[in-house]
Amino acid sequence: MAAPPPAPVPRSPFYLRRPAPGPQCSWGMEERAAAGARCREPPGPLRAAAVPCFGISVHQDDILPGALRLIRELRPHWEPEQVRTKRFTDGITNKLVACYVEEDMRDCVLVRVYGERTELLVDRENEVRNFQLLRAHGCAPKLYCTFQNGLCYEYMQGMALGPEHIREPRLFRLIALEMAKIHTIHTNGSLPKPTLWHKMHTYFTLVKNEISPSLSADVPKTEVLEQELAWLKEHLSQLDSPVVFCHNDLLCKNIIYDSTKGHVRFIDYEYAGYNYQAFDIGNHFNEFAGVNEVDYCRYPARETQLQWLRYYLQAQKGMAVTSREVERLYVQVNKFALASHFFWALWALIQNQFSTIDFDFLRYAVIRFNQYFKVKPQVSALEMPK
Repeated sequence: MAAPPPAPVPRSPFYLRRPAPGPQCSWGMEERAAAGARCREPPGPLRAAAVPCFGISVHQDDILPGALRLIRELRPHWEPEQVRTKRFTDGITNKLVACYVEEDMRDCVLVRVYGERTELLVDRENEVRNFQLLRAHGCAPKLYCTFQNGLCYEYMQGMALGPEHIREPRLFRLIALEMAKIHTIHTNGSLPKPTLWHKMHTYFTLVKNEISPSLSADVPKTEVLEQELAWLKEHLSQLDSPVVFCHNDLLCKNIIYDSTKGHVRFIDYEYAGYNYQAFDIGNHFNEFAGVNEVDYCRYPARETQLQWLRYYLQAQKGMAVTSREVERLYVQVNKFALASHFFWALWALIQNQFSTIDFDFLRYAVIRFNQYFKVKPQVSALEMPK
């Protein structure tokens, strides 16, 4: 099932621009100022076509009646008694059901219902913009509609990957190429700030103010978390990682491999937005460990990472790259992987408080915090190549 070599990704001039270093400030100052000014991520280009919005709410614990009401709107020619449904249970943010009439699911509508209180974690308007933007660049399926607590979109043919797949060179090459393609998307004249610090501060504030009294003894105290977040911002902001359009949530099941076309596509754009290039890659490398059965022995070895990063850089630049360039990105990626652990640990604490999905979010938070503190000494000692 070897894939044909893809055309090189066009070189993107914006990608090589680095944000000018700004004055250092203590943790939270910029975030509070942005929040006070109601700063938002700049919108993308005008939509090519309006997305229908239906005033329908789908019950999280009884999805099918509401899903079928939406199908009557989107596929009025389908006979209701012929509609088949399939539940997907891998997601730990939302609930998802497929509706179709043909055995091969060629025309299939996915109905995704937002998880309980996920508006605390996700900007849903921004998600729709991301969906439209990625679709315009050939990187996403069709978005059919939104409704009061979710959206409907096209089913993407292919296989959702697992940890055993993304470490195979023939597949991780395709993943690196697709990420390079997404990282060259640019929607306006100037690069906005990365979303990482504002989101981390928002999550941390929520944990500190609403969740900390009920935290497990296995979770670090909020004073420790605040110190670590300040250290992360000071340390990582100096690495000069470019700000690009990122997926920000590239776990295995968000990667669909189409063997007939020889490519991969990414799904689920809730957390997409401008961010550090190295965060997106480091976050993906962390996902080699899996979600349900987390095992960081599967974190990619140095040689695997260097090969992955070489594929990525060559696709992004459209030419051969030096070992120094690859090594530089390797250091940035492994340092930003620390921020990925912290980000999703905070996220899991919030989900543990509010989500109705059957998943042990508290255990997941503890695993991510533990891995952060385990690898921090080694990773923080990495030095950029001279």
